[in-house]
Amino acid sequence: MTLTWLFLVVIVALAVTGFAKRFDLQVPLVLVAIGGAASFIPGLPRLDLSPELMLGVVLPPLLYSAALDFSFSTFRRNLAPILRLGIGMVVVTTFAVGWFANWLVPELTLGAALVLGAVVAPPDAVAAVAVGRKLGLPRRMMAILKGESLVNDAAALTLFALATAAVTGRKIAIGSPVLYFLYEVVGGVLVGLALSIAVRFVRARIEDSPMETVLGLLLPFAAYFAAEEIHASGVLAVVTAGFVLGRDIGDESVSTRLQESAVWPTIDLVMETFVFAYMGLQLRFVIEDVRDEGLPVHHIFAYGLAVLALVILIRPAWIFATQARSEGWRQNLVISWAGMRGVVTLAAASGVPLTTLAGDPFPGRGVIVAIAFTVAVGTLLIQGLTLPLLIRRLDVADPDEEQRLGEQMALARRISHDAAAQSLEEALRDPPAGLPTAELSALVERVRKVSEARANMDRAEEVSEYEAKALRANAVFNRLRRGVLQDQRAALIAARNAGELDDEVLRDVLDGLDIEEVAAESRVRRSRW
Repeated sequence: MTLTWLFLVVIVALAVTGFAKRFDLQVPLVLVAIGGAASFIPGLPRLDLSPELMLGVVLPPLLYSAALDFSFSTFRRNLAPILRLGIGMVVVTTFAVGWFANWLVPELTLGAALVLGAVVAPPDAVAAVAVGRKLGLPRRMMAILKGESLVNDAAALTLFALATAAVTGRKIAIGSPVLYFLYEVVGGVLVGLALSIAVRFVRARIEDSPMETVLGLLLPFAAYFAAEEIHASGVLAVVTAGFVLGRDIGDESVSTRLQESAVWPTIDLVMETFVFAYMGLQLRFVIEDVRDEGLPVHHIFAYGLAVLALVILIRPAWIFATQARSEGWRQNLVISWAGMRGVVTLAAASGVPLTTLAGDPFPGRGVIVAIAFTVAVGTLLIQGLTLPLLIRRLDVADPDEEQRLGEQMALARRISHDAAAQSLEEALRDPPAGLPTAELSALVERVRKVSEARANMDRAEEVSEYEAKALRANAVFNRLRRGVLQDQRAALIAARNAGELDDEVLRDVLDGLDIEEVAAESRVRRSRW
């Protein structure tokens, strides 16, 4: 029954996502709002997933996909601010919330309050990055937010494990918290490194695009569970694996790249929409859990609002205290406001043990879950709703970024041009047997013209009037070519539907058209930029 409802939630969430995007609405906010309202539908069963399922199935592909698309050199360049946010701020938030909650909430001991602090400490950058990408945040700010999200989950989950062990009386594998943290980091990195190298070794020696794609799909789950099996950080194992495989971009075949370029955005879409819908659907049941424990609902959610206010205030205080020298105040303010909580907070809250080793109820478990839910939804609604307005008002665009991007594009064009010229020169020096020199020269000249035309289509700045006309002609050509390909596809499908063309033949012909159409669409998109 739960599995049926799970798939229904995914389908409805995807449908809602499609309408939200059509009307240019913020998808996470819409999903949480609709999910919260739907949770009060009479007879709706509780969709209660185990924390192992949330952390082991939902989190790895999201982290892995983000790491694949994130440059390790960019991560290294921004390592200091990323670590200050991903580790430093998580630690500060955990202890600040723990102290405050212990003082405020009678049901929480200090240990239980620290568990709450670890639960609400890690921000989820999904919503913030989506907004930032849409509104054109500078690349360095986007890199810091992405990098933080790749690190902070590991830090928060380690603190969560230490705090729950202290409350329940369970012994951790290594007595020293510092050594335990180092073991989690080193162990997770080594596991991710070993598995990713193994996958890379296998993929380099097979010529089967579906198999290469499947190996890439299984890697994040294998890395996560293998690291967790030895009590290391599954999060860091996944991130490391993503970084290593992300460095191989361009080494795999074209068909593999095309497959993976479609697979990972699809998986991200499914996972993210499900998480936000799931978050909203918990509203009614969180309220019922508080009532079942005999606690006053309005008091508990008042505690949650107080903790929410503290969580929101800690981030700018920490950022302005530690990063004011490296960023302008506008950039710091935007990063400060991009602290929405998400999947890790929900999963960790549901993973709080029911009892201690002595068999006593875990102190204040229902309160922890209710406050964590309030913080997650509250940050998403308050900061998520106002972040776009803040970005527009502050105008945080980097004036030097366009110049740096132009320089990098010019460098890429120069490298491509030199490589093409060298390749053609080598072809002339070592011609194929039996091919006349004049014919080879004509073919080389044709290839050179095609390469130059391709380079011209990538160039959109500092062109003469003649070149601008050529570029406009290329844009028209690309649109015409895409239209022809679409009409060819429609005609072929119509012939198949009429019984004139076999399915097998149709698929073979469409395979070639697909490659051409992808290239044409890519050129059309570039011409719009």
